[in-house]
Amino acid sequence: MIYSVTEAITQLKKFCAYQERCQQDVRLKLRNSLLSQDEKEFVISQLISEDFLNEERYARSFTRGKFRIKKWGRRKIVYALRAKGISEPCIRMGLQEISSSEYESTLRSEIARYSKKYNGQSLMRFLASHGFEPEILRKYLNKD
Repeated sequence: MIYSVTEAITQLKKFCAYQERCQQDVRLKLRNSLLSQDEKEFVISQLISEDFLNEERYARSFTRGKFRIKKWGRRKIVYALRAKGISEPCIRMGLQEISSSEYESTLRSEIARYSKKYNGQSLMRFLASHGFEPEILRKYLNKD
């Protein structure tokens, strides 16, 4: 339980330093504290001013991780970032972390990986559920 503003700032600096966080993550952490709403907003503004919280940096990091590790497509990444309350300009900046050649390469490898398990429409639905755009999927699936 967080009881004071200085204690909150200290704990949340550690929380944000461990990995990139967005404002929503910090707000959830502060939800059960005994601070007033004004104090919570002050803590968040303090973290932003000291660059512990940065929405653009978060969007870029989130995009890189979900694309390279989890193999998510652009759509799923965008939906997840919107759910976190990230602004559209920051989402666009985050998507710049994915080059078109890297995106196509990943899509081709995912098609090859899952074409053994799924075929035709099932493969398309599966990959679309992972955030790949149907129009791009049609282009690549019709090549085969």
